[in-house]
Amino acid sequence: MRWLRTIISELWGLFVDDGRYALSIVAWLLLAWLALPLLHLGGGWNAIILCVGLLAILLESAWRRARR
Repeated sequence: MRWLRTIISELWGLFVDDGRYALSIVAWLLLAWLALPLLHLGGGWNAIILCVGLLAILLESAWRRARR
């Protein structure tokens, strides 16, 4: 059964290098999907808010990685 754990670990590593980064993106997308329609800002602002949030997550992840 050790081989199965190794296979799953390798497959996970192929798609998700940083689990915290991936979960942050999923959480932000879910939050944006739920909250932005309630704000009635319009399509342009929704896109800007979505991109700024994703950029903030990317910068935080890069900064955290650089400190290692």
